[in-house]
Amino acid sequence: MPEPPLPPAPRASTRPARREVADLRSQRWFAPDDLRSFGHRSRLRQMGYAADDAEGKPVIAILNTWSDLQQCHGHFRERAEDVKQGVWQAGGFPVEMPVLSLSEMFVKPTAMFYRNLLSLEVEEILRSHPIDGVVLMGGCDKTVPGLLMGAISMDLPAIFVPAGPMLAGRFRTERLGSGTDVWKYWAERKAGHLDDCAMRQVEEGIARSPGTCMTMGTASTMAAITEALGMTLTGAATIPAVHSAHARMATAAGRRAVDLVWEDIRPSTILTADAFRNAVVTDMALCGSTNAIIHLIAMARRAGVPLSIEDFDRISREVPVVVNLRPAGEFLMEDFHDAGGVPALLSRLRDHLALDCRTVNGSSLAEVVAGAEVLSDEVIRPMDRPLAHAGGTFVLRGNLAPDGCVIKPTAAEPRLLKHIGPALVFATYADLKTRIDSEDLAVTPDHVIVLQNAGPVGAPGMPEWGMLPIPKKLLQQGVRDMVRISDARMSGTSYGTCVLHVAPEAAIGGPLALVRDGDLIELDVAARRLHLHVSEEELAARRATWTAPPRRYERGYSRLFLEQTSQAPEGCDFTFLEFGAKTPEPDIY
Repeated sequence: MPEPPLPPAPRASTRPARREVADLRSQRWFAPDDLRSFGHRSRLRQMGYAADDAEGKPVIAILNTWSDLQQCHGHFRERAEDVKQGVWQAGGFPVEMPVLSLSEMFVKPTAMFYRNLLSLEVEEILRSHPIDGVVLMGGCDKTVPGLLMGAISMDLPAIFVPAGPMLAGRFRTERLGSGTDVWKYWAERKAGHLDDCAMRQVEEGIARSPGTCMTMGTASTMAAITEALGMTLTGAATIPAVHSAHARMATAAGRRAVDLVWEDIRPSTILTADAFRNAVVTDMALCGSTNAIIHLIAMARRAGVPLSIEDFDRISREVPVVVNLRPAGEFLMEDFHDAGGVPALLSRLRDHLALDCRTVNGSSLAEVVAGAEVLSDEVIRPMDRPLAHAGGTFVLRGNLAPDGCVIKPTAAEPRLLKHIGPALVFATYADLKTRIDSEDLAVTPDHVIVLQNAGPVGAPGMPEWGMLPIPKKLLQQGVRDMVRISDARMSGTSYGTCVLHVAPEAAIGGPLALVRDGDLIELDVAARRLHLHVSEEELAARRATWTAPPRRYERGYSRLFLEQTSQAPEGCDFTFLEFGAKTPEPDIY
């Protein structure tokens, strides 16, 4: 299948500059005839750069989230060189700078705990150095919003280079999707249907190359909506990490970064209210990860754009799911790429989009859509033959979640979308791990599993614990889904009738903290309702005796996180980093 074409990225020297060299931010470091600038220039010579290499040229930071413990970004050393090549070609001066690498697999208690730290690092590393524009290199879940949040706050010309999905996995004759098939085969293992040898084959075949999960998990969702926002080159989000087109895209992004500086195109000129609405529309059509709600709200609040969970719910009523990818559907990311990728999807969604939004290409979204073609109606369904008639995520409210919670209906068993059952409560994830597979556990398929204290403060960091495990005794009976409720998140690759992001969270005294074993809980997804059948008088009595759980983290970054992080409906960001007064440029003396 042909790949979506990348837009031409001509050298800066072939187009008239809209800004002068004197306008470059880096000139504050290099241009003055004073002792401090002499020192800056001499240190460039120390590193082997001649005056013609660096001075009077846009300095482009390449923020690289490569790490030896970052499984998705194993190709980023080479891609950084590709980006540098593009920057040099366009007449810029590339400087590669490492930033915090957040592996969703290896960082504990969760990469989400450090997303805000990455965003703060990005903002400060750009502010404190002689940088005119930036190429953001990320992919693994929290690197995407972390990089973008910092770039939004700093507001220098910026372009995003997504890591791209890994190759499809393989187990015997089956095609595997990372994450999604992990849960499926692990359930079969616990049920006694998969031996050690077969499980080892799954382990060795499910992640076969660098790149992000090739299902519509958080990484793929965030890459796609970043393209819909206009912050990547056209077609960049879906190119597989090991595809030769990925290297070409990285080089083109380097060239374009130089143009963005000369043209003075910044995130603030691209990330408008309409652009964020386009991103939500795209998210719903993708049946994207529920994590996207938290990240997009955080990004919008950095940009000063009002965005709430009600916006997601309203758009979910208007936009059908048309991308047929796991976990909700059948296909994988390379199929989406070969079907035309994000531009093809946007062409299907044109009636729901604000097409006059600008992109880092220098073109409007209307121009992007005009050149797109859907190459598979099975992967990107027609609007009149969707995978689901409503968007991928619904927002629920009720006395158990007065500030809202979310569910992905397409990933749930339909019979459970309207359900009343008794609660089975676990106070912490450690409690759940200890008891969930006990033969003595009093549980039936009708029970509602409830996990408390797994939110931003309670866990801390709101880990991806929300796809709560089915008790082993029920797995052995053939049960594969139950209603599960928590103040945690879950991986976008996950599935099941999982109610997530319950707010306020249990650890700060939200109603979830008051649930007891046996309480009847009613879930009605069509009515957007989550209700605890306990009287207000009884809840008040329980609240009067409730005490907050002790906090395990009392120092350093952890203390800052616990004291300054907002709740899920506000994006779980540091409140002091949201849009407002800007930190001034550094003094140079």
